[in-house]
Amino acid sequence: MKQCTINKPVTVKGIGLHTGKHVELTLKPAPVNFGYRFIRVDQENAPEIPADVNYVVDTNRGTTIKHGEYYVNTVEHVLSALYGLEVDNVLMEINGPEMPIMDGSAQPFIDAIEDAGIEEQSEERDYFEIKEPISYRDESTGSEIVGLPSDHFEATALIDFNSEFLGQQFANLEKISDYKSEIASCRTFVFLHELESLLEQNLIKGGDMENAIVILDRKINQQELDRLADKLHKPSMKVNGEGILNTVSLHYKNEPARHKLLDVIGDLALLGKPIKGRIVATRPGHTVNVGFTKVLKQKIKEEQKLKGKPMYDAAIPPLYDSEDIQKILPHRFPFLMVDKIIELTEKSVVGIKNVTSGEYYFQGHFPNNPLFPGVLQMEALAQTGGILCLLTVPDPQNWDTYFLKIDKARFKHKVRPGDTLILKMELLHPIRRGICQMYGTA
Repeated sequence: MKQCTINKPVTVKGIGLHTGKHVELTLKPAPVNFGYRFIRVDQENAPEIPADVNYVVDTNRGTTIKHGEYYVNTVEHVLSALYGLEVDNVLMEINGPEMPIMDGSAQPFIDAIEDAGIEEQSEERDYFEIKEPISYRDESTGSEIVGLPSDHFEATALIDFNSEFLGQQFANLEKISDYKSEIASCRTFVFLHELESLLEQNLIKGGDMENAIVILDRKINQQELDRLADKLHKPSMKVNGEGILNTVSLHYKNEPARHKLLDVIGDLALLGKPIKGRIVATRPGHTVNVGFTKVLKQKIKEEQKLKGKPMYDAAIPPLYDSEDIQKILPHRFPFLMVDKIIELTEKSVVGIKNVTSGEYYFQGHFPNNPLFPGVLQMEALAQTGGILCLLTVPDPQNWDTYFLKIDKARFKHKVRPGDTLILKMELLHPIRRGICQMYGTA
């Protein structure tokens, strides 16, 4: 699958849910590997705010990202729409601190993106593949999200608010191509007691009762409804048979669960990569969504560190065994630190060092807590790199290799008796005048 962007700029106008201010959001085409980024064009120098989970600063009633002094509220719906239509690279210019709420769903953004058109780009899409179960639980709420292996993206949401009217609900998205028809139009919802509290806090200034489903969580008489209608500048309000205010009608019986799934997808978009995996969210909310996405982000970092890690199978005969190595290197027991060479190219070499309990240095190097010395790890790497260097000359047995300098050496794990060190040395520059510069990883 190739990366995608949009064909041309497109603008969406609306009101911020909490600020009540009119804002314009303009989506623009972006180059490959750009991802999603917001630009606050109402601020001096138009600061940029990457749509990255590490920039999330608030998850109360929506997801807020902040970079430096500048932030953008309620980013999940537009990001959900982009993810749902598999658009990878978009620049979003906003002239205020909050995304327009529109009708409380992702549908207006879907319409805008389709109006702009979707354009395939030159480079392949870089997926994050869930290869083993990954879970995150918010102990304060009991919410949990689990990621399971799958060859494509699919997602499930289960909600339970212990409500007489809402009850337990379930929503499922089997494939991302169904997002537009199954998820995009599902609007946000709020319970009656939350609505009253938000009004008292002078929030939801942009709420017009047509961009949210209001669900009853207590019995209410018509006199109270009339008083609430007055606060919301509505002529009147009633409760329908499904336990919701008659300001809107449901698109689906399980529309709240589907909207929760919409939010999950929008928050997952902050990962910066599309996902191949099955997401199962139980009682999801922005806090647990963001927490789970941060776990995935950490997994990506770990995979990047291990990218290019050599695979070692002791059953496969090496390219060079210890006898072959002694024909190249001048070192001998007890200072020969390489047992095998398993990979060799013009620019890299991979060696193996089996750390046994009989090594001489364990007698004095923390005998009650035996550790393979860090300086000898460096020596093992150097000997491995020396083999690559010496094989470039016709008579390696007549040459020696020496250290000139070591930069930025860090030791992150203890090496103990019984461990196997995989030693990789890569040429950073061609060998000139007998001098080589190499990058080593053990």
